[in-house]
Amino acid sequence: MSIALEQLIQWRREFHRFPEIGWAEFWTTSRIADYLEEMGFDILMGDKIINPEFVRGRQQAVVETGLAKAIAYGAKAKWLEQMKGYTGCVAVFDTGKPGKTVALRFDIDCVNVSETTHPEHIPNQCDFASLNDGFMHACGHDAHITIGLGTAKWLAENKDKLRGKIKLVFQPAEEGVRGAAAIAASGIIDDADYFASSHISFCADTGTVISNPKNFLSTTKIDIRYQGKPAHAGAAPHLGRNALLAAAHTVTQLHAIARHGDGMTRINVGVLNAGEGRNVIPATAQLQLEVRGENKAINEYMVAQVMQIAKGIAIGFEVNYETEIMGEAVDMVNDEELVQLVEKIALQQADIKQVNADYAFNASEDATILGRRVQEQGGKAIYFILGADRTAGHHQAEFDFDETQLLTGVNIYTALLQHLLV
Repeated sequence: MSIALEQLIQWRREFHRFPEIGWAEFWTTSRIADYLEEMGFDILMGDKIINPEFVRGRQQAVVETGLAKAIAYGAKAKWLEQMKGYTGCVAVFDTGKPGKTVALRFDIDCVNVSETTHPEHIPNQCDFASLNDGFMHACGHDAHITIGLGTAKWLAENKDKLRGKIKLVFQPAEEGVRGAAAIAASGIIDDADYFASSHISFCADTGTVISNPKNFLSTTKIDIRYQGKPAHAGAAPHLGRNALLAAAHTVTQLHAIARHGDGMTRINVGVLNAGEGRNVIPATAQLQLEVRGENKAINEYMVAQVMQIAKGIAIGFEVNYETEIMGEAVDMVNDEELVQLVEKIALQQADIKQVNADYAFNASEDATILGRRVQEQGGKAIYFILGADRTAGHHQAEFDFDETQLLTGVNIYTALLQHLLV
């Protein structure tokens, strides 16, 4: 039995209407759990799947606002209690027969984008545009949720065809690469023999699957905060400790970090906020930056350099400082066994005309943390791209995609399970 495209479209549009940003996906998690419970899955939440020590970039004010909205939208109290303040869930499906364990990951958060009000935009025409001002599923994660639920429904109806165990990971806070580390550190997928995840559209159109994207960059997102001392800029500047100057010197030194000879590196200071007034020695400053490296070791070199510079500047300018890791991802190389299997399965789908095994990703994705975790435990992992025509680029207000590829995605995942768990 195959799931109907109409059902997938219905789910996708429901989740599209209620976008929630990372670590605030309370309604989304609750609704996913509603469907999974109806299908007969065991559902794990909260500290059963999240290690709080590895949570990245979680802001309490954002969490509280998201929780209040979720309650107003009708999120069930029993799920909110089980979450214990941490979003996301893992559905566990045990066939009752000995076999391998497969973990599949689907991210669930949205981005900080206001959806277009243009009348030709399909979500506006069909009345499923975002109801949360300033937030939108402009990266296709509503599709990922839907493909995960479609796979779950197929599992519930085809239990007798499989052996082993399946874990469906509905991950919070992918944007900013903030959520995977906490799930990995919980140990929930340490028993997985295989791991798979994917992204819809992105760099491929309908008819194409990129089976082996390469050059995943390790990355770390870092905030640096300086605390100085205010003083009157005219009467007593010598009594102040200038946090703005400390931050400005930090920016120039960060961008002067010597590049590593063993592979590519990246650094960008994207935000600098400082000061309180034109006649006050600035007492506070904050930098938001990221580093990337061709592999984990090179990225760790960049991080170490950042931390050393932050410390040195603080000493030199006599200000206090703190750093916080706001997000992270690692490099990952897909296992050839799974690459070949995904290629074989993809070319069996009616809509897929070609596979591309040589696309240079040159970006970061925190699914790599989960994939690498499985690989380090002796398992195998893959991350692939499911092509879909789109109306605009990802993270843009006009973004929408070819919904027929929801079914293609479900078919690829369910076929993958049938090959791995027979």
